Amino acid sequence: MNDRVAVCWIGVVTLLGASSGASSNVQAQRPPNILFILADDLGWRDLSNEGSTFYESPHIDSIAAAGMKFTRGYATCRVCSPSRASIMTGKYPPRHGVTDWIGAATGEGWRKAGRHDSLLPPEYVHGLGSDEITLAEALRGAGYRTFFAGKWHLGSKGSWPTDHGFEVNRGGWDVGSPRGGYFAPYNNPNLEQGADGECLPIRLGKETAAFIQEHKDEPFLAYLSFYSVHGPIQTTEALWSKYQAKAVKQGLAEKRFIFDRRLPVRQVQDCPIYGGMVESMDAAVGIVLAKLKELDLEDNTIICFTSDNGGVASGDSSPTSNLPLRGGKGRQWEGGIREPFYISAPGTTSAGSLSASPVSGIDWYPTLLELAGVPMPEGQDVDGVSLVPLLAGESMAERSLFWHYPHYGNQGGEPSSIVTMGDWKLIHYHEDGRDELYHLGQDVGELNDLAAKQPERAFAMRMTLDTWLKSSGAKMPVPDTQFDSAARSSRWERLLGPGMQRLEKLHRGYLDKGWSPNKKWWGSSINIVQ
Repeated sequence: MNDRVAVCWIGVVTLLGASSGASSNVQAQRPPNILFILADDLGWRDLSNEGSTFYESPHIDSIAAAGMKFTRGYATCRVCSPSRASIMTGKYPPRHGVTDWIGAATGEGWRKAGRHDSLLPPEYVHGLGSDEITLAEALRGAGYRTFFAGKWHLGSKGSWPTDHGFEVNRGGWDVGSPRGGYFAPYNNPNLEQGADGECLPIRLGKETAAFIQEHKDEPFLAYLSFYSVHGPIQTTEALWSKYQAKAVKQGLAEKRFIFDRRLPVRQVQDCPIYGGMVESMDAAVGIVLAKLKELDLEDNTIICFTSDNGGVASGDSSPTSNLPLRGGKGRQWEGGIREPFYISAPGTTSAGSLSASPVSGIDWYPTLLELAGVPMPEGQDVDGVSLVPLLAGESMAERSLFWHYPHYGNQGGEPSSIVTMGDWKLIHYHEDGRDELYHLGQDVGELNDLAAKQPERAFAMRMTLDTWLKSSGAKMPVPDTQFDSAARSSRWERLLGPGMQRLEKLHRGYLDKGWSPNKKWWGSSINIVQ
């Protein structure tokens, strides 16, 4: 047992022993199981229970219906690796150091991207720190069996799931998207090969169900971290056909994109490939939920569901829209950071309950430890707070939430930092120092900048943000001495003109009756991804 977290197991045994009065009752009062489900690139509006009329997600919807849905649940970053590290550590990205997706260029290396941007992004940590006591380590030290399946993207060999508290790893390694695509044969050193055409999310669901079956008599953390719905966008022919027919029935849009600041942004949910991907992931969730029911574990299992950043509405494959939220993955608006955020904790949450309190990915760590009866590990200084009072229907003190992304992304986002105070949100831009101020309660689409009308509020929020940035040790981008504003403007003009036309044609083509990526639906990333 890891010496750093051994104290946790002593603490929970003491806690349980004291409450039962005898060690023989510890097993009867064993800690709750935890099933944590993390989607990749799934937008806040990409589920039917969140208002989508195109995608279908009955199994994921059932998690929200069985517990509490947070209507203002947030990831800690607009891209994946930082958000994932925050879930594991309970810390904001500047404090654990992973501030961009691992593999993104920094410094002068960013010039090779050909974006002609005015700043050079700072360096960031390229793997989850070995000094962090992860959620898995804390629970494992308390006697939990720990399992990981799917996307990791928190470091190379030496910083894989099994190096951070997970006993079993099925498919987690360096990369952020599934090399080889969503159908076997896979290109993954940590996932045994499946038969040609096997569907990756279904495989991960079955692996998770098998682990639960094996450890049904012990407390467990099953962490199901889908590669779905990250690109490449791929689905089965049958699911494409289903959603193609659904899109045609609801009426095809003449235009799907608008140009917002730096890239075209999708405004319509009608991509049949992406619809199939959402349904496949949902079916995999159904496999795991059915196993819990079969084993009569539902009443002693905490089930969590969230995503690591907003849906991809610009850049990459641009398959979804986050409306009424502005933007999407990689961008500083709500579409980039607001997520589905559900917790079903039997005995604590009431079925179908809602909370409008802003909550963040930093809160998973302290919340799950409290629900499990596991003391906070000594030396793990977290930024999050336990949400147990909210789950129990009580109130919590209002707090500010923060974001810091000093990088450029593939989706047109700008280097910026954010603070929210209640319904108010301030975005500070590092390129030119300007601030934007929005009232989310009245303007969830962030279309009406109030900074000039509310200068005192904007100033106070900026001071709060600056104080946090300094205290968290946030790294900043620096001006690029080779910046060419004319080259940047020329690129934007190309994206607005010919680029928009190509996008519209590509996405319209997905809905053509005879469309097919190639003769073999698996291994088709080159043909599907733009």
